[in-house]
Amino acid sequence: MSTATELIHSIPVDPLTGAISVPIYQTSTFVQEAPGVNKGYDYARTGNPTRATLEQLIAQLEKGTVGVAFSSGLAAIDAIVKLLKTGDEILAVDDIYGGAFRLFTQVYEKFGIKVTYVDCSDVNNLVDAITPDTKLIWLETPTNPTLKIADIEAIARLAKANQCLLCVDNTFASPVLQQPLSLGADMVIHSATKYLGGHSDLIAGLVVTKDADLGARIKYLQNACGAILAPFDSWLVIRGIETLHLRMKQHCSSALTVARYLEQHPAVDKVFYPGLPTHPNHEVARKQSSGFGGIISFTLKEDTEAAAVRLVTQTRLFKLAESLGGIKSRVSHPANMTHKSIPAEKRRAAGVQDSLIRLSIGLEDAEDLINDLEKTFLLISNQQQAAVSAAC
Repeated sequence: MSTATELIHSIPVDPLTGAISVPIYQTSTFVQEAPGVNKGYDYARTGNPTRATLEQLIAQLEKGTVGVAFSSGLAAIDAIVKLLKTGDEILAVDDIYGGAFRLFTQVYEKFGIKVTYVDCSDVNNLVDAITPDTKLIWLETPTNPTLKIADIEAIARLAKANQCLLCVDNTFASPVLQQPLSLGADMVIHSATKYLGGHSDLIAGLVVTKDADLGARIKYLQNACGAILAPFDSWLVIRGIETLHLRMKQHCSSALTVARYLEQHPAVDKVFYPGLPTHPNHEVARKQSSGFGGIISFTLKEDTEAAAVRLVTQTRLFKLAESLGGIKSRVSHPANMTHKSIPAEKRRAAGVQDSLIRLSIGLEDAEDLINDLEKTFLLISNQQQAAVSAAC
């Protein structure tokens, strides 16, 4: 049986009514037969049947043991960091998502948790950086926004040899394309706001662990700290997952077509997309993933913030907005948007140049998206020529 068929039929039919859609249990509490005697639920922060269905589903998709659903991706990250204590160190990917960078540096470093940022596309950089205090390696692969690829299997071996945990942010790939737990990771995290939800109508985070005891610790933190996902949002993620395989297939196909177009455009300097043979870790991506995702980043030959802003504000189909992974294509300028919280010198050192533009390829026809970009490039060129003529 294919994974797509298995997924669809793993979403349960309601045993009470036969409802083919998972019921939304919109309740804060559950009536008990006697003190401590209940039907598996007592208070909705601790557990809710709709949320439990989602948590079981994502654990199955990622081939893990325990799934935990949070109110946002950052809430999920927060729970993982709470596994650590003062004096512990995190080795994190250098071009990390700006929100994670802000959480690590502005919230947890003051509690004595050290964070060291490393280019994880070369495992030797991690070998050189790891110390006895390292208790967590934090990967994004592909990274946000320069789409660097890390060798999960090799880094998992390094983590185990040094008795530290490996967590992989699998948001960009989704479990359809990549399953880090099968490659040796201890935890997987998702911003379910993106591809899992898929329709830009919710905020959610998910954690999946390979080990049941580790999962129980995350579940404890979910209940103790209270950043739970609401029943309706849990249902929305379940509904999004039902079409995840089909959507990812289209995202990947269109992204490769658009990336090939950008690679030959005279105004573009570099294109960052793991599906291109020119990507430095293309072979690693091929080895550990069944597809290359729907995100493309590129820099302009005019490497200025002004040039990037001109482009991102004049596309028609590509909507200028935060986030990614929805059915409508989006464009963003990381230096001014998702990664603004990272100091400019650190951002540039990690490869996030001032002209870097990130595209989230939606479900529109790829040729329509290319036409939108082509018209935007032409419009900008005409505007520049007109400005030169006026100056003369």
